[in-house]
Amino acid sequence: MEPLTTSYPLKHSVPKARVFVVFLSMVLCTTSLCLLQLRFFKPKSKDFYSFEVKDSRGRIISLEKYRGKATLVVNVASYCQYTDKNYIALQELHREFGPSHFTVLAFPCNQFGESEPSSSQEIESFAKGNYGVTFPVFHKIKILGSEADPAFKFLIDSSKKEPRWNFWKYLVSPEGRVVKFWRPEEPIESIKPEVASLIRQIIIRKREDL
Repeated sequence: MEPLTTSYPLKHSVPKARVFVVFLSMVLCTTSLCLLQLRFFKPKSKDFYSFEVKDSRGRIISLEKYRGKATLVVNVASYCQYTDKNYIALQELHREFGPSHFTVLAFPCNQFGESEPSSSQEIESFAKGNYGVTFPVFHKIKILGSEADPAFKFLIDSSKKEPRWNFWKYLVSPEGRVVKFWRPEEPIESIKPEVASLIRQIIIRKREDL
């Protein structure tokens, strides 16, 4: 007499094709999420107005307040062979074109011939007292080397032009991009047309937005 054998139904294993489909779906979902993050949460690229600096009293100032204007950024010094000529020219530019659509932004620096030895507040008083400047004079900074101020480093990196002396000038667009630069000995007459052109663009754009 043959022994009774009881057969039990074997569990069917999940087909490999189904596992692959599930895995592929997960990969596609993850990829889609990553692409959405890159599209909607992509960090904004830096421009000049995205930086913060210090005023002459050491208070933090956001350059964002100058967005929408044309700005002429200058590394200034009080005791330089170019001081008189440049401060007079800068104030003339600011008076002629500012302050609604244009401003000069002065950053004192003592890295060229040690011609800016005073404190930031003393520098501001010197500029206002001797040249009647009405544009902002910020905290004294370094613009060369590892301790360079990030905002000024942006100007140098963008223009590929590093200042070699005091009173280098960088013209920055309303969007925060470097448009042009000038050396300290270049006359104000070469700067005015470029500033005027940027201001015209600003005014035209504002009229179109009305």
